[in-house]
Amino acid sequence: MQNFLKAMKALSDPNRVKIIKMLQRRTLCVCEIQAALEVSQPTVSKHLKILEDAGFVSSEKDGLWVNYRLADGNESPYVATLLGNLRHWLEETRELRVSWRNYPGSAVRRSAGVSLGNGVFPERGKTGRPPDSFDEH
Repeated sequence: MQNFLKAMKALSDPNRVKIIKMLQRRTLCVCEIQAALEVSQPTVSKHLKILEDAGFVSSEKDGLWVNYRLADGNESPYVATLLGNLRHWLEETRELRVSWRNYPGSAVRRSAGVSLGNGVFPERGKTGRPPDSFDEH
């Protein structure tokens, strides 16, 4: 019962659901999620910790950066089921479209000519690769 409650509590915050929906599209670092949600870095880190503890996301260190991706759901049947269902749920939700537009690397944001602050986005990881845009599915 504890695993079920932990999974349900992890999804009880709208920003955590938005994070999961963004991670369905690709791996992201904290600063990319922060830009998309327009919340502080500590807030994003707290949300990611809750999602990671519940088994929804996993992380991988890349130099100074930590990249987050959806977990495979092997640790909890509840998480596996919810992740599978979330792939189909909320696709047309206005709040998620707004979050994706706020992401500095999104094709929607670039095509609209909108920049983030000074238009400069920090390089990621040792490779220095810039953030990719979300895949349009």
